[in-house]
Amino acid sequence: MRSTPHFIDGHWVESLGGRPAQVRDPATGEVCAQLTLGSPADIDRAVAAARRAFEGFSRTSVAERAALLEAILARYEARLDAFAAAMTREVGCPASMARDAQAMSGVDHLRATLRALGEVAWEERRGRHAILREPIGVAALITPWNWPMNQIVAKVAPALAAGCTMVLKPSEEAPSCAALFAEVMAEAGVPAGVFNLVQGDGVTGEALAAHPQVDVVSFTGSTRAGIAVAQAAAPTVKRVHQELGGKAPALVLPSADLEAAIRATVGSVAFNSGQSCLAPTRLLVPAAQQEAAVAIARQAMTAIRPGDPREPGDHIGPLVNLAQWQRVQRLIASAIAEGATLEVGGLGHPEGFERGFYVRPTFFSGVTPDMTIAREEIFGPVVTVIAYADEEEAVHIANDTDYGLSAVVFGAAEETRRLVPRLRAGMIYVNGGVPDADMPFGGYKRSGNGREYGAHGIAEYLEVKSVLGCG
Repeated sequence: MRSTPHFIDGHWVESLGGRPAQVRDPATGEVCAQLTLGSPADIDRAVAAARRAFEGFSRTSVAERAALLEAILARYEARLDAFAAAMTREVGCPASMARDAQAMSGVDHLRATLRALGEVAWEERRGRHAILREPIGVAALITPWNWPMNQIVAKVAPALAAGCTMVLKPSEEAPSCAALFAEVMAEAGVPAGVFNLVQGDGVTGEALAAHPQVDVVSFTGSTRAGIAVAQAAAPTVKRVHQELGGKAPALVLPSADLEAAIRATVGSVAFNSGQSCLAPTRLLVPAAQQEAAVAIARQAMTAIRPGDPREPGDHIGPLVNLAQWQRVQRLIASAIAEGATLEVGGLGHPEGFERGFYVRPTFFSGVTPDMTIAREEIFGPVVTVIAYADEEEAVHIANDTDYGLSAVVFGAAEETRRLVPRLRAGMIYVNGGVPDADMPFGGYKRSGNGREYGAHGIAEYLEVKSVLGCG
């Protein structure tokens, strides 16, 4: 069992008055790690360390920061197996997925940030004037549990590239991943105070967001928590960047390969046990093809099996904790009560997996856009089929959500090109398109504001200064 203290000003330190907490292995429900939730005093000293370090680090050259990112990358790659093991133990990710997707995402973001760093226009001349781009200051980075290293590195790397100093508050569900990353930062030679880690929960995160010496907040998590963070940050009028929830549609057009589209959608929802903000849980199909679509989806979902995340094989793991398990059970129960047709799965644990937080891969047909399960983010391996009459209704249903993170479209090129501009989402994945660390990541509406990844990610940590009459 690993205990994870805080990392502040280049040293591992114990909490000043924090509260003890435990992490449970999602596959067994047993305690697998312990931590101390950070106190306001811990936040104060971490922010103070970052503020002290900012004056010197903000003046480093682009070449110096690139060299530091290269050093971090080398040491991160050497720890891939350790990161994967931590995510299997604390999040329940199957071992191969934990390494090849979860841990490797950090490598992708470090490389993408290095590429983007050379593209930043630090100074633009406009006749006798100049536009300068400078690091904004101390960054508060608050990250979730579902893709721990993806989100940690997607924030830390661009903040570092911009010349900012930072305090990271990771999810209390995955503290070991963040602790390992702090070790990587120390080994890579990141100067003391530039990177600080305070373990904690939502209360800790709100204290960090509210801190008057923090200049920018980058938050990834639920829309509910994002609102609380924004409210905490508002009195000090700091910049807040948010990547929040999603309720993505998978819009299957009449011209699409129906079987390929549905199997791809079911597979992407099941990936990471449905615990991804991009999961296209609303499968929109032409009414004329509804019967065939249901048959394909039923077969595809039936083939998805839960399994021990430590064991090799093509299976999905458990949900992260009891609260998530109960949330998914509530949404499944609501669909049944509201008249949806349960085709596969349902309430309770899968047979043979009564321990831990496993759910039954579930598929509903006969879902209408007004049902709770069609409107709330599920965050579990649950797919719903919604039929549409024509293109206008398909677009309306796709956009009829409080969220706007992403959408998926399957169909002929001329049809997809026509529909993409009408979809109110920050990212549109067409015919098998996948996330790319060089492309901006973020959403519309209650899915947040700002963008991460690559050049857009670095821009979130820069201020713009006009210099007039400089000759």
